[in-house]
Amino acid sequence: MKLSFHGGAREVTGACYLLEAAEQKFLIDCGLFQGCDVCSDMNERPFKFDSKSINAVFVTHAHVDHVGRIPKLVKHGFSGVIYSTPPTKDLARHLLEDALSLSERQNNRLYAEEDLEKAFRIWRTVSYGEKIALNGAEIIFHDAGHILGSSLIEINAEGKKFLFSGDLGNVPSVLLPPPAKVGGVEYLVVESAYGNREHEAPAERTLQLERAMEDVASRRGTLLIPAFATERTQDLLFLINEMVNFKRVPEMPVFVDSPLASRVTSVYEEYPAYYGQGIQDLYLKHPNLFKFKKLKFTESVEESKAINDVSPPKVVIAGSGMMQGGRILHHARRYLRDKNSILMVVGYQASGSLGRRLLDGARNVKIFKEDVAVSAEIRKINGFSAHADSSQLFSFVSPMRDTLKRVFVVQGESSQALHFMQEIRDRLGIQSDAPLLGDEFEV
Repeated sequence: MKLSFHGGAREVTGACYLLEAAEQKFLIDCGLFQGCDVCSDMNERPFKFDSKSINAVFVTHAHVDHVGRIPKLVKHGFSGVIYSTPPTKDLARHLLEDALSLSERQNNRLYAEEDLEKAFRIWRTVSYGEKIALNGAEIIFHDAGHILGSSLIEINAEGKKFLFSGDLGNVPSVLLPPPAKVGGVEYLVVESAYGNREHEAPAERTLQLERAMEDVASRRGTLLIPAFATERTQDLLFLINEMVNFKRVPEMPVFVDSPLASRVTSVYEEYPAYYGQGIQDLYLKHPNLFKFKKLKFTESVEESKAINDVSPPKVVIAGSGMMQGGRILHHARRYLRDKNSILMVVGYQASGSLGRRLLDGARNVKIFKEDVAVSAEIRKINGFSAHADSSQLFSFVSPMRDTLKRVFVVQGESSQALHFMQEIRDRLGIQSDAPLLGDEFEV
């Protein structure tokens, strides 16, 4: 058996792992590289494997850094079956259509619409706990608690048990249950985005959001939140809804300036059975979890521009989450100059991204080739991350110590992956590696 790494190796994005077992080739995720200067080149490079030889693709969740190269895989001859949970398939369609539209605008197309449509014709859905039998191999999806429908993927083949974590959820999640517990795992591929960092406590993340809204209200400024369309936006809307309902913050206009976030929120509303139990119970009593007075989803460019005409205080939630594109850039160009406004970063910012540069203290940035002096206050809330932090990652791995033979640490920058790799070695005494791109291992 052989396991090779074609993305997500000492980097957060581009997840793509090839397991050759039971005389078959299984691909776990096939995502885009994002947030770096050379990412476009990396995405355009040919796969190091024959796309036609892949029998099946198992998708952990719908984020583009996990699904973004699937249509490219199809374009180059993949004709097997793609498996995921139903919410993952629905979310992936919206996210991949958005990615295709963006690539067309940038004249940087990895695939065509026909490749995308073919991918969804061969895409099958499975429930958590359902067993997929493929030529002697057995595959089971378990809840990863990261975003709606996200999965841990268990593969049993040739008498060995593998588990691919995808992205692990931050516990407690605003909306979702914690990751499932899987026993008997011998070979683990685990993420490490926050491999040496801790999040704030849940109460602290909510308090910081509340304070930011109070501060912009008193300053008569704008709270600008770059947010991923999937999970982060829905978490924010749920919490703001709760704050407004209990009058913990002043009422003010809240704009979700992202057509994609609007579509994704609709998917969240279709699958309440995937929420945590407490949220399911609340949903039965109050089905409008993501809607409240003075909330407006802006679809058209004209509606987006009209946000500027609304007097502050106001809140603008817009994509992209790492400020590498999307409508957030138009708002950043306008409001970063305003000393009364706050930019609130609520998610992971890849090295080299505009969001990371602002967090690192840049006082002048270039947006649309225009120099923008940064006068707004920059704040960060780590606790909104949908990723497990260092302690949670260790708590996920440690119960498996009696059966684990080897751990592969992925989906983290080198400092995060190497730190978590060493922690597993030192504290658990288990062989652990942080693979490089292209590395292959016999297992």
